[in-house]
Amino acid sequence: MYGVECDGTESALSDCTNTESVREYCDHSWDAGVTCSGFVRLVGGDSPCSGRVEIHDENQWKTVCDSDFGPKAADVVCGALQWSPRDPPCTHANDAGVTCTKYTGFRLVNGSTACAGRVEVQVLGTWGTLCDSHWHLLDAHVLCRHLGCGFAEAVPGGGSFGRGTGPTWRESFHCDGTEAQLGQCPVTALGASPCSHDRDAAVICSDSSGALRLLGGGSRCDGRVEIFQRGTWGRVLDDQWDVQEASVVCRQLRCGEAERAYNPPKPERGTGPVGLRGVRCAGHEPSLTLCNTSLPESALAAGIAEDVGVVCWGSRQARLVNGPGRCAGRVEIYYRGSWGTVCDEGWDLPDAAVVCQQLGCGGALEAVGSAGFGSGSGQIWLGSVSCSGAEAALWDCPAGSWGEPDCGHKEDAGVVCSEFVALRLENNDSCSGRLQVFYNGTWGSVCSNSMTPQTVSLACKELGCGDAISLDPFPTSGTLPGPAWLDRVECGERHSSFWQCPSTPWHPQSCTDLRDETHITCQGLCLLPRCPEGSLPSPDREKIRAVGGESGCWGRVEVWHRGSWGTVCDDSWDMLDAAVACRQLGCGPAVSALGGAAFGKGTGPIWLEQVECRGTEPSLQHCWARPGDSGSCRHKEDAAVNCSDATRGRPTSSRRESLLVITCIILGALLCLLLALLAGQAWSARAGRRASERAWEPFPEALYEEIGYSPALEKQGRFSISGSYSEGSLTKMQTHYEDIEEEDGPGSAPGTHLHPQRSAEAPGAEGDAWSPPQDSTGYDDAEEVSLAHGLRTPRL
Repeated sequence: MYGVECDGTESALSDCTNTESVREYCDHSWDAGVTCSGFVRLVGGDSPCSGRVEIHDENQWKTVCDSDFGPKAADVVCGALQWSPRDPPCTHANDAGVTCTKYTGFRLVNGSTACAGRVEVQVLGTWGTLCDSHWHLLDAHVLCRHLGCGFAEAVPGGGSFGRGTGPTWRESFHCDGTEAQLGQCPVTALGASPCSHDRDAAVICSDSSGALRLLGGGSRCDGRVEIFQRGTWGRVLDDQWDVQEASVVCRQLRCGEAERAYNPPKPERGTGPVGLRGVRCAGHEPSLTLCNTSLPESALAAGIAEDVGVVCWGSRQARLVNGPGRCAGRVEIYYRGSWGTVCDEGWDLPDAAVVCQQLGCGGALEAVGSAGFGSGSGQIWLGSVSCSGAEAALWDCPAGSWGEPDCGHKEDAGVVCSEFVALRLENNDSCSGRLQVFYNGTWGSVCSNSMTPQTVSLACKELGCGDAISLDPFPTSGTLPGPAWLDRVECGERHSSFWQCPSTPWHPQSCTDLRDETHITCQGLCLLPRCPEGSLPSPDREKIRAVGGESGCWGRVEVWHRGSWGTVCDDSWDMLDAAVACRQLGCGPAVSALGGAAFGKGTGPIWLEQVECRGTEPSLQHCWARPGDSGSCRHKEDAAVNCSDATRGRPTSSRRESLLVITCIILGALLCLLLALLAGQAWSARAGRRASERAWEPFPEALYEEIGYSPALEKQGRFSISGSYSEGSLTKMQTHYEDIEEEDGPGSAPGTHLHPQRSAEAPGAEGDAWSPPQDSTGYDDAEEVSLAHGLRTPRL
């Protein structure tokens, strides 16, 4: 053979095209060879069936450049690895990459046509049936479109097309209707119940002749229109496309009435062959091919024919976003070609129940309000929703007008459904510890029976903790304090996710002995934004408060659940439980665990009873407990705590001291300023009085200072020395001195008010002569006299 060219779908090399006519130009030096086992591998992906393509050449593994690496090459790679390629098959980087799926074939069996029958899926070369327990219309739409059979008209009950043979796959597909094939939909199998062939899934698809599909929209009921004719899909072009033609398309696709007809913008237009050019409908036709499609060329030349699109009433969808899993998150509705949120006004459990049932997520555990899963953006489609719980879809419930709720995105509604599942490792180290799964609103253990290394590895990857290191046995026997949801989780090489692994059905007592619990150690630190020891699925689940005390660190324990605050029963309430509550409150160690409604009786529901904490849990919701709806507990048994940090929520002592110091400084500064002003005024007043007194003195200040000099004493000393003063001079001086005595008033001892201290201190006060130093001017004495005169009180 020469010039062999295969497209990857051939079952034998002889089925490929070749150029036999020129084989004379080829000799045996050009003989081709192949290495089958281990020739190709996928590296660095999330599972064995995805990653960077490497081939074995010259005893080395080499990468493949992504230039011209397309779907056909991906088919060959996946075929060599016994996987089926997904569409799109590649994620391009510098090296070629490919993502494959274990589902290698799909078919409908035992129906009257090729587009109706029992659903059978080939898994790695083995055909088997699907269980109808989680088979929904959106999954059937994807399968019908993948098989070229239009859309799903009905999903009949199990056994409608007979019993199958071979294995019954327990996988549940969770499609949104826009996927190209079932292999692109999220898949779960963990905890699924065994299924017999009496419940084989089935579907009835529309006829492929003249079938329509809508591309580029957010659902199967909106987007650009294409028609299937002569074995291929073609575009529909028109220059006068309106709601009449759109109504026919929506009715043919079983998508309800048409909401809008439009021409897609240039980036959304198709590039393939044209199936129909120019369509005129009256609006009542059952299919687009029955409309007038043979328009004259003159009619088509009047305008420019463009791609056409529709938005049908059936395009409305619901989804949960920004949550930790498929069945928990913010509620969003797809309407009129865009996603929008729901206002939490009146949002309660019946509303949440409709959403959960609509999405195949079981019942509702919690109706979350106040943007508990983050604030959305864009339009807020619904508000004041009031469901009974029996509606098939959220938009079937009574509600306010579409697009006109009186609220903002901080009031976006959310839900937590019973089918929500999550993994965690319970320990102080986020990447080692007891493996637990969240199911039906409660954390429970995973039993270790039949646990494989691949199971541990996928659990570590699911937790964002890298590869597995070990499966650690638990040496202590005893009875498990809480539920154990799963056992015999058996992951294999064909599984790419922990949730795809088969196991025993969900059961709260899958095992009962502590030694059967799964304890694992993973390789790395937690790399996820929400790590195993992080918060519970809904942010509202982590809410807790202490009520009735003087601070937020002691009082009656209340937890937030299902949209309201409720209490905790004091049955088995002890210091271990109080320690967890205080830690969750951010209040340090527990001082005491109180019961008997020590801080008063609460109101509303009692959410938890018989709480059993180990003391290491990050919150009460991580502890084992019974729901408080049994009616065996009353509010007179409300539990309470007293935590060591009783100052939380109030200023700390250091903060109070700082405030006191600042206050004192400010008040002190104001007081000093006030005293300074008063002192200034007092000084001014005193200065004024002294000035006034001086104005009325009979002798000038200089004479007053001379008098203060005590000339009588000097005279006495001088008389004793020389006696040179005349009698007239002495008489004048004596008269002058008596005038001063009269000014001081009667009863004043002569000379006492001038120098009162000297009467006790001056030597020679009893008649001894005294004179100031020779260099003295006498002004110091004058100042001293003035001071004594002001005090008028002799020192004793």
